[in-house]
Amino acid sequence: MLKGKRVVLGVCGGIAAYKTPHLVRLLKKAEAEVRVALTEAGGRFVSELSLATVSGEPVLRSMFPATNTPGVDFTGHISLGEWADALVVAPATANTMAKLAAGLCDDMLTACFITLRPNRPVLIFPAMDGQMFLSASVQRNVATLAAHGCHVFTPESGELASGLCGLGRMAEPEEIATELERTLDSISNDSPLSGLRIVVTAGPTRERIDGVRFISNYSSGKMGFAIARAAAERGATVTLISGPVHLGTPPGVERIDVESASEMNETAERVFSETNIFIGAAAVADYRPAEPVDGKVKKGASQMEIRLVQNPDILGGFGAQKSPGQLAIGFALEEADGIEHAHAKLEAKNLDLIAFNTFNGTDSGFEVDTNILTLIIRGGETVTLTKLTKEKAAGELLNAVERLVVAKEMQP
Repeated sequence: MLKGKRVVLGVCGGIAAYKTPHLVRLLKKAEAEVRVALTEAGGRFVSELSLATVSGEPVLRSMFPATNTPGVDFTGHISLGEWADALVVAPATANTMAKLAAGLCDDMLTACFITLRPNRPVLIFPAMDGQMFLSASVQRNVATLAAHGCHVFTPESGELASGLCGLGRMAEPEEIATELERTLDSISNDSPLSGLRIVVTAGPTRERIDGVRFISNYSSGKMGFAIARAAAERGATVTLISGPVHLGTPPGVERIDVESASEMNETAERVFSETNIFIGAAAVADYRPAEPVDGKVKKGASQMEIRLVQNPDILGGFGAQKSPGQLAIGFALEEADGIEHAHAKLEAKNLDLIAFNTFNGTDSGFEVDTNILTLIIRGGETVTLTKLTKEKAAGELLNAVERLVVAKEMQP
């Protein structure tokens, strides 16, 4: 996907800038054309010579070229944005993100952001120390950029330049190159999901016992978040309703955080009528305590009984009321021999597709980065997938959903 693509790499003033020559080499190896826009502060952390050498192009800094240079392009700050197929800002500092969010334009990087042609993706990889990324001002700018269609990636956690350990590390060059390829791939495909409204539920729910204890499960939310992200990359308008998880919001996705199954159900019901595709990937607790206690239950007798009542069936509720133009997609987490339970769930909840999710406690199911899925389409094919990362599994699931969308559109 990167072959022949024209990429502007914006490099800002963070210690992670030392990684950018390697990123340029990866992009060039994939046969992309790369031009580097280096901020003044960025030049303090990585040399202009190293970036020019690996890119094979002059490094772009000032919007005001020397007038005595033969053949100079005096409107380079405009032509750069016209030339680019994508803009990648890595590392992105708090200062540069503030300028991008505010529409300020005082160097080649910010000028390229302003003049970039419509529908050309902007990928922003923040890198900063301490609690900077989580500060109110940075989060406001992140939200603004995301609302404008930028793909803003949550930085990684790890050891920081200050010696602290926490959120703030820029993604590795290999991951940045992969994200760029994935984004360009999704744009190049005219997905049937483009323009559709997709609701995804993700993560666990918590059912309160008292003020300090709850019933829950081990769901990490990774599968649902991967689906939401992949759907947004295919042009869908995505609402992600998530239980308590420790995951960053996928770029271009509206996220609503809830805690209990009842809260998730109430939130989902509000958008049922305007939803084209509902994907229930959340691990919703089947039961909740009938009488949660305010405060804290004191330790007393050697045994304790809690009466449980059934939670609402969110996915089944959508399946029961969906119109012929809506799709309901679900998951069935079972052990390897439980595929018949998945078939039964498909019929009972009136689903169009169910993903039989093999639970083996090691590399498929909760709290892992891979899944083994079997996609069962109502009245149609069954697709058995090998072990895949949850991101790739999400892509295969959405490929099947796209086929369902096309089939519905072809019906008289």
